[in-house]
Amino acid sequence: MRAKDRIILALDVDSREKALGLVKELGPYVGVFKVGMQLFNSCGPDIVRHINDLGGRVFVDLKFHDIPNTVAAAGRVMSRLNCYMFNVHAAGGREMMSKMVKEVKEEADRIGNDSPLTLAVTVLTSISQQELEDDMCINGIGIRDLVVKWALMARESGVSGVVCSPQEIQAIRHACGPDFKIVTPGIRPSWSEKNDQKRITTPRQALDMGADYMVIGRPIIESAVPVEAAIKIIDELEA
Repeated sequence: MRAKDRIILALDVDSREKALGLVKELGPYVGVFKVGMQLFNSCGPDIVRHINDLGGRVFVDLKFHDIPNTVAAAGRVMSRLNCYMFNVHAAGGREMMSKMVKEVKEEADRIGNDSPLTLAVTVLTSISQQELEDDMCINGIGIRDLVVKWALMARESGVSGVVCSPQEIQAIRHACGPDFKIVTPGIRPSWSEKNDQKRITTPRQALDMGADYMVIGRPIIESAVPVEAAIKIIDELEA
């Protein structure tokens, strides 16, 4: 995989014009564009179609977490949108993920699209061990062990891969094998600010640990010259 294809640019903006401007500007330097809650709720599902029309691949990052029928129905919508990947919360459980995977494939086959990659979100990169215990009442297990447990459940449910902190990449790769996709947020080049993410690493470190894709947002889109920032990250990955 080329270095640029590993970069998922987080379009954390709330206007169609700003998002599509970034797609046009950064298309040659970015493999996938992430549409999260901010942009999706501002512009609706048509933003996915607009990015596709410009030649971009889209990661719809809405982290579905509901009863199995509801999440499966949302997955069918993702198939019809022809997104490249989307995610659900692993905490929704085995039945939810299995039903979603089955119906995503059936819908994609029905309309003649490729099935999107399905990803399970494990533990958000903003969550610390203390918050896991004190706020979420999950006790007796460390973050890494919990992430691996949920990743194994996702793989057994037919999910394509996980979204996890870079610090759990190696443990998941060992447990789930070489073909299981790993998408890592919490990526910060050495020259950028950490902001609100706590379990982070650099793009090159994530690649060396075995990440398939890296979500990077603010270090690129808040740069004075976004293209130059993207090129610096590509150079780091190719070094």
